[in-house]
Amino acid sequence: MTIEFSPFIPWAIIALLAVIALAIATLGFLRGMRGTAIRLAASFAVLAALANPLFLQEERDPLTTVVPVIVDRSQSQEIAGRAEQTDAALEGLRERLARFPNLEPRIVEVTDPGDTDTPSTKLFEALTAATTDVPPTRIGGAIFITDGQVHDVPGAGQKLGFEAPLHALVTGKEGEFDRRIEIIRAPRFGIVDEEQELTFRVFDDGSASNQPADVSVKMNGEDLGSVPATPGAETAFAFRVPRGGNNVLEFSVAGTPGEVTDVNNRAIHLIEGIRQNLRVLLVSGEPHAGERAWRNLLKSDASVDLVHFTILRPPEKQDGTPINELSLIAFPTRELFVEKINDFDLIIFDRYQHRGVLPILYYDYIAEYVKNGGALLIAAGPEHASEDSIALTPLASVLPATPTGDVHQAGFFPRLSDQGKRHPVTRGLDGSAAEPPQWGRWFRSIEVTGEAGDTVMTADGDRPLLVLNRAEEGRVAMLLSDQGWLWARGFEGGGPHVSLYRRIAHWLMKEPELEEEALKARAVGRALEVTRQTVGDAPGEATITTPSGETQTLPLTEIQPGLYRGERRMTETGLFTVTNGDFSTLVHVGAVDAPEFRAMVSTTDSLTPVSETSRGLTARLDDGDETIRIPDILPVRGEVRVADDRRMLIRLTDETVLKGVNTLPLFAGFAGLGILLLAVSAMWWREGR
Repeated sequence: MTIEFSPFIPWAIIALLAVIALAIATLGFLRGMRGTAIRLAASFAVLAALANPLFLQEERDPLTTVVPVIVDRSQSQEIAGRAEQTDAALEGLRERLARFPNLEPRIVEVTDPGDTDTPSTKLFEALTAATTDVPPTRIGGAIFITDGQVHDVPGAGQKLGFEAPLHALVTGKEGEFDRRIEIIRAPRFGIVDEEQELTFRVFDDGSASNQPADVSVKMNGEDLGSVPATPGAETAFAFRVPRGGNNVLEFSVAGTPGEVTDVNNRAIHLIEGIRQNLRVLLVSGEPHAGERAWRNLLKSDASVDLVHFTILRPPEKQDGTPINELSLIAFPTRELFVEKINDFDLIIFDRYQHRGVLPILYYDYIAEYVKNGGALLIAAGPEHASEDSIALTPLASVLPATPTGDVHQAGFFPRLSDQGKRHPVTRGLDGSAAEPPQWGRWFRSIEVTGEAGDTVMTADGDRPLLVLNRAEEGRVAMLLSDQGWLWARGFEGGGPHVSLYRRIAHWLMKEPELEEEALKARAVGRALEVTRQTVGDAPGEATITTPSGETQTLPLTEIQPGLYRGERRMTETGLFTVTNGDFSTLVHVGAVDAPEFRAMVSTTDSLTPVSETSRGLTARLDDGDETIRIPDILPVRGEVRVADDRRMLIRLTDETVLKGVNTLPLFAGFAGLGILLLAVSAMWWREGR
């Protein structure tokens, strides 16, 4: 109860009247006038009535004590029965907290945040967010339900933001064990066919075992063998990048009996293969208008080392020119086609014919070069249908078609075949969708028969124009016309000669982006994008195996002929396996070194220092007998000074909320009138004497 004033007149006037009353009383006392004290008392009674004193009485209700309960629902909580322990502990806490009506639980479930590529468990961040609107004095304590793998634990000296105990109920079991593998150091780029080195480490969390572990290694799905590794020690692995573009290195260590999970027993590393100085041998035979088309294209690429020879003077030419006046460079046939043939990534014969420049045995060397993984392109003209055609040499064993001897001389629009519309070399060429195609005509094509492989472009009458084929380990392409230069010159609007020529060359050199049958997967943030490339029928659904072992199906939609794609946002983070038919690929969603997967063993060590500092309790829910034990809750008044090793102490708040105020004026009504009458009557009585 308090007293307040609500004056009827300003305080300045009341003060002035009080001064006047004191002055008059002082004068009366000095002159010895009788009744001065009573007059002074009456004056102050009147002044008190003018000041209007009020008695105030507040009505307050006690506030509840807020108890945040932070529940860890991260990915590490989904293994080894931890989710069931979490559910049981949460239900038990609800029941215990409900016994105390003055406790207000605030339950917050923390899941893997979907807006980050680096998943981690941040329970203290969630605790701060849950208590932002609550005064620190109302927080009686906080309770965590977690496996102990928390990645935002405050450091020494950092405050929680409230003075109350923090308790941790830890899922999992004592003495858990887990084996995992991590990539420590690895290059992001590598030169094709040059040796690279990667360092990885096998960890045995929760165990001091130093028994060697066998780590299986795969590159782009091909087995590279196994590497012995000592747990805890770094292991170096040397490898060669087999191809340009994206390459996937997969490391997997065999699981150990009793480990909590095997989802972290695999690790992948992506390395971009870079071709350094691609070596291309271009041999031009009979001079023609488009002789420089291939040369100009290849010379414009800074990554290509081009060796170009033009056969200007065949051996049979006898025009009487003295030898000492000839300035032609001798064709180094033995050096190119015997000694250094395997140094070339691609050999191109542009309108070349067998006229004695190359010994017949050398064509056999070229055929073996192709069969062993080399690439060969035949850009054919009329000479390919002649008696001197290289198709009549041992090179015929790797060529996908045989010339009939006919040359068609008529204008035609090069068109994509049905297979060409789906083949990555020709699919989507600018202008190919229209009929006729929106590019210029060609006027000559070479007729062939018995074509193998894929005919992706046709001339008039559906005759083959561009044929692609595999010959054992190598690849061969035949362009059955020498009219591509018309597109380069812009005849009738030209055509996509640069795109076509470049795609042919890259397909021959086995660029992954141009594989006819391929399954690719990539992570775009938290979304998994699957792309299936095929020249066959619709591939059907893709199957996704998540890090937790769950299997999902993903429909693939055709976005271009022969190109199918599907996308899905993933809730888990880690290594996913995507399969479709006989094809399989791996992709990692989220950061490879995400804290959530560095350790999966449950622990009390991370939260014990914080709970001890705040006089809280850290306890395992399962103490070894498969029974969930939840500590009792003990509310206490005042500051918590001593921790309890069996119960969770909750500090009850003293905070209240104002419900209303009762007001009683002292000089109102009969009470005030009586006091004033008493003062006046006393003064009158004294004067009467």
